[in-house]
Amino acid sequence: MSSDEKKLIAVFGATGQQGGGVVRALKARGAFAVRAVTRDASKYDGPADQVVQADLDRPDTLVEALKGAHGVFLVTNYWQEGTDELQQATAAIDAAKAAGVDHFIWSTLPNVEAISGGKYKLPQFSGKAKIDAVVKRAGFPHHSFVVPPAYYQNFSGQFGPQPQQDGTLGWTLPIDPAVRCFHLGDIAELGDIVAGAFEHPDKVGNGAYLPLVGDFLRFNDILNVLRQQGHELSFTRVPGEVYATFFPGADALAETLAYYEDYTYLGPTASDQQIALANEVAGKAPATFAEWARDNFRIDAAPQH
Repeated sequence: MSSDEKKLIAVFGATGQQGGGVVRALKARGAFAVRAVTRDASKYDGPADQVVQADLDRPDTLVEALKGAHGVFLVTNYWQEGTDELQQATAAIDAAKAAGVDHFIWSTLPNVEAISGGKYKLPQFSGKAKIDAVVKRAGFPHHSFVVPPAYYQNFSGQFGPQPQQDGTLGWTLPIDPAVRCFHLGDIAELGDIVAGAFEHPDKVGNGAYLPLVGDFLRFNDILNVLRQQGHELSFTRVPGEVYATFFPGADALAETLAYYEDYTYLGPTASDQQIALANEVAGKAPATFAEWARDNFRIDAAPQH
């Protein structure tokens, strides 16, 4: 079947880690034609069958971008300056509904304020969670939610181990390394879950939550894996209020880690059944941290701050 005859999936954020992985997975599986949606089509050089220029901040550009689409994958970027995720997502949802999209998949995160009873405020999480209701209200024939993990990639490179005052290389963080709280995964593998979800709307198109979890670890487990692979790394625990003074934004990271320690990354509502269903539609179990680190862990020893 040629790409012209296949149902079309429109992928937002096609130049980013999540969207790029979705495009690659859809193309590798071959069940759908793929349209990359990006703010600058001239910079796209990926494998999508089509590329369309559109901007979530300009709803008028979304009409053509979603024309004829059977499915839509949407992710928004909290860290992009000036981003209003609710406004952007609502514009995309409205455009998808108007275009007659059958299956809408939204990349979400846990509602930290709700989980913690207001103790923690992580807008990069909860801002996405609050969009879930907008997706549900839209009334698509099928809709699903994928939940990215803490990226393995965050433990390497510029966010990885740094030179410490005692001359070692490692981490100084405000977290108990003995608490199992990190739901982790290789973000490149999220695309396998998304592609599988589009192929199996009967299994997941009724609002299923599909987390990518390759491993569920303590920080001590992360250290042990890396040490077993030959990396000499240290860890120092400091109080959150001390860590918050280390660099601009450290207070927000301290609160994020405190939430993980109290409730885990995915929170108490995440279930083994959800993870198993995600792996089932993906057609494989995602890589463990040890498997990922063996091939991908890199140390950037330049001071981070």
